Amino acid sequence: MSKKLQLLVISDGKPGHENQSLGLAEAMARLRPAVISVVKLDSEKGFFGRLGAAVRAAADFPKPDFVIAAGHATHVPLLRISRKYGARSILLMKPSLPVSWFGWCIAPEHDFLSPPPAANLILSKGALNRVTAGTGMRKGKLFLIGGPSKTHGYDEAGLVSEIRRIAGNGGWQLADSRRTPATFLPAIRKEIPEMEIFPHQESKPGWLAGKLAELGEIRVTEDSVSMIYEALTGGARVGVLEMPRLRPDARVVRGLETLAKEGYLDGGSSRQPPPLAEANRCAAIILAGAWHGY
Repeated sequence: MSKKLQLLVISDGKPGHENQSLGLAEAMARLRPAVISVVKLDSEKGFFGRLGAAVRAAADFPKPDFVIAAGHATHVPLLRISRKYGARSILLMKPSLPVSWFGWCIAPEHDFLSPPPAANLILSKGALNRVTAGTGMRKGKLFLIGGPSKTHGYDEAGLVSEIRRIAGNGGWQLADSRRTPATFLPAIRKEIPEMEIFPHQESKPGWLAGKLAELGEIRVTEDSVSMIYEALTGGARVGVLEMPRLRPDARVVRGLETLAKEGYLDGGSSRQPPPLAEANRCAAIILAGAWHGY
C-alpha cells in the first residue's frame, strides 16, 4: 500500500477560508488515503512573527506533500513552508502575488473578466467547500438567510413577505447566519409562528453541511454567495431570495447571473442540474499528476 498523503492546511483563522482549504483537502483524501493537519496563523503577531511561528508549527507535523491555504495573509507562509519541505503549494483564491509563484491556484471563475493563460490556474464555480451530495431520498425544504454585505443591502419587510408567500405550501424550515440582523427572527416568528427555525447560535459545527446533503429544495438570500454554492454542492433544487443590489457589477453578482443562465438556479424549469462537485473535480486534476513548478 502506498504511503498516505500528508496535507498541511494553513489557516488565517477565518472560517470561510479554512472551510475552502479543508474542502479541497477532504476531497483529495477521498481520492487517496491522506492525513490532514492544520497550522493556524497567529493574528496577534506581526508579519515576521506570524511567519516564523507558522514555520515552527509546521515542523510539528509530518513532512507535507501538499500545503493548502486561502486568504491574503497566508500567501507568504504558504510559499515559505512549501519550499522548505519541497511540497506542492495550492492557493485557493485569486492571488495578490503572481500566479506562477504557486504550484496551483484555484480561483472562482467570476474573479476574472479574462483569466490569464496560466497552466497552473484552475477556475472553479464559486469557492470550494466541505459539502458533499447525499445519495439517499431527498426531502425537506429550507430557507437560508444571510444579511447585509458589501454587495447587497437588506429589506426585511420584503424578505419576510417573500418567505411568507413561498412557505404557504407548508413544510419549510429556516436557518439564519452570523450576518442576519437581530430583528429578523422575531419578525419571522410573528408572521409565520409555525415555521421551524434553526438559529445559527444553537447549531452544532457541521450541522448545515449535513443538512444540505439531504434536502430537496433550498432558498438562499442572494447576498449569501457561499451558501448558494454550498447548497448547489449538496444537490438540492436551489433558488434565490432577492435582496437589494448595492453593486450590480460586483464579481459575485456576475457569478450568480452566470449560474442562472446555465440553469443551476431554479427558475421554474423542470430540469434538475447535477450537484456541483468542484472540490472533487479540482482534487482530481491536482492528483492526476500534472505539476507545474514555481
